[in-house]
Amino acid sequence: MFTGIIEEIGVIREMRFLSEGAIITVAASVTPAGMKVGNSICVNGVCLTVTRVGSDFFLCDISAETLLRSNFKQAKQGMRINLERAMAVGDRLGGHFVQGHVDGVGRLIAKTATGDGFQMSFEFPNALERYLVFKGSIAVNGISLTISALEKGSFSASIIPLTLKSTNLNLLAIGDLVNLEVDILGKYFERFFDLGLAQSPRSGSKISPEYLKSQGF
Repeated sequence: MFTGIIEEIGVIREMRFLSEGAIITVAASVTPAGMKVGNSICVNGVCLTVTRVGSDFFLCDISAETLLRSNFKQAKQGMRINLERAMAVGDRLGGHFVQGHVDGVGRLIAKTATGDGFQMSFEFPNALERYLVFKGSIAVNGISLTISALEKGSFSASIIPLTLKSTNLNLLAIGDLVNLEVDILGKYFERFFDLGLAQSPRSGSKISPEYLKSQGF
């Protein structure tokens, strides 16, 4: 489990594509500290398992499924990527719960300067629309962001200067692909309703799947 608060920007030292999947070597200075083989790490929003670690680098295997569902299929040597180690019990949760399970690939469609920061807009797959909520959370390349505007097929987020400096958002160009992970709470609520497990026990209650949908949930 992660928080969406990026610890550092790493650099892809090598991206070796195999017949099934790939092996990624990442150069980093902060995240390898205390890292062990078998640890989880969030790499550009994707939860990967460390298979080898050195003082300033680590390796991870990438499955064919992950390549298919993320922007790793376009990764190359020298690409700068967001890194976050798994949260420890007792840590403050500064962002939101991020699993590193990519739900879809989005695309940057607009980037407008607002003071020292930017308003960035992203196109998203239609299948994710039901999980996005105005002022709700979403992970973009592993970064915990708040949706500040929600349109049909796109959402926007206000990016403060610190986030621009601490992540690879400032390197994105119009048309670049990003990994998206929606808030897990929405997926659980949907599943509970699908299974009929979220019905109110109170007789005559107005709470129902139809009511919640009408209220934007």
